[in-house]
Amino acid sequence: MKKIFFSLLPFFAWAQIFGQADIYPAKPQAGKTYIMNGTVHVGDGQVMDNTTIVTENGKIIQIGQNIEAADANAKIIDAKGKQVYPGLILSVSTLGLQEIAEAVRGSNDFAELGDLNPSIRSVVAYNTDSKIIGTLRANGILLAGVAPQGGTISGSSSVVQLDAWNWEDAAYKMDNAIHLNMPTFILRPRRFGGRPQQAEADPVKQALEKIEEIKEFFRQARAYLQEPIHAETNLKFEAVRGLFEKKQKLFVHGDQVKQMLVAIDFAKEFGFDVVIVGGSESFLIPDLLKKNNIAVILRQEHSLPTTEDDDVDQPYKTPAQLQKAGVLFALNDEHEESRFRNLMFNAGTAAAYGLSKEQALQAITLNAAKILGIDERTGSLEIGKDANIVVSEGDILDMRTSIISHAFIQGREVSLENKQTQLYQRYMAKYGLK
Repeated sequence: MKKIFFSLLPFFAWAQIFGQADIYPAKPQAGKTYIMNGTVHVGDGQVMDNTTIVTENGKIIQIGQNIEAADANAKIIDAKGKQVYPGLILSVSTLGLQEIAEAVRGSNDFAELGDLNPSIRSVVAYNTDSKIIGTLRANGILLAGVAPQGGTISGSSSVVQLDAWNWEDAAYKMDNAIHLNMPTFILRPRRFGGRPQQAEADPVKQALEKIEEIKEFFRQARAYLQEPIHAETNLKFEAVRGLFEKKQKLFVHGDQVKQMLVAIDFAKEFGFDVVIVGGSESFLIPDLLKKNNIAVILRQEHSLPTTEDDDVDQPYKTPAQLQKAGVLFALNDEHEESRFRNLMFNAGTAAAYGLSKEQALQAITLNAAKILGIDERTGSLEIGKDANIVVSEGDILDMRTSIISHAFIQGREVSLENKQTQLYQRYMAKYGLK
């Protein structure tokens, strides 16, 4: 027994030094916090120099210049020369559901068997111990939409805040959207060799048949929900009640113009609030999207154009084209290798291709909050909203200066430590560099 104990001592010592991956969620805000004299980017396009933000009980209670810290027990953050932003929002992701992509199946829980799964709720599978969460906080991303995948109707997504003990603590807005994967109308050849995609039947015919099947499901659900009394409860029909009552939005995943036209048709026939997720060809129909009040979440900006005829920099220009047309849109990051943490640099690229920096920031803060249905609580730095705040040494959209010094979620100062910072400290120590 002694041998076992002493053999484990090195492990316990290592755990004390480097094993602080179990970073505890911050306690509720106690007293006031003053973020003093920073350059405040409100999130709605305004920039306020030499401005102080005061928070209490998780809310922003005061914003302005020449504010003095009257409370001797208050927490004071000196932000002079720094940039202050709303917490960034990752609109659609598999965060907490998919840990190591396709490499380790046991770490993934983002899809269910079956084709029509509106009753699946992604939030109950959300893993607050994911190592990816800490790296996002350290980059200023404080809120995320967690969405299921697979099938035609994947289920419902929820918005979570990224400092929690469990999914109940994390839940910021429950079941805000139902996700539908629109069938493809075009099978394009693969870019990097290999055989082109092939279909046994006409892809347009297959897509139209699948769309009719989806519409029939919603027609039956509408008829079921109009009945005052049910002999039996249909869980799938009950799961889409929020769509018909406009308490949820329908997030339609698709990039092709034809897919977006069908999504508009869904909005007209069923009265749904529709959001396009993907929308790489949305620049071709911005006026139609605006006319029908369809919002867009651009899935992955750092990518090749959809078709070989598009400009090579089309994904970078699309945000500015949607902005010019007045389409409500948000930027997102779905890159598998970087695991979502380049969200703000996607916005930085959009700022280099036609958006102003404040418009690009708005695409990952207030616009995202509007699309997710949480803009009354967050997305901008305004009195009465949750104190979801990020303090950066420099421009948060520029990877050279985006160094986060403080982050607050509902007024709680959250840890910026994560697996990457721990590895950095470990190898700095190993090579005697600290």
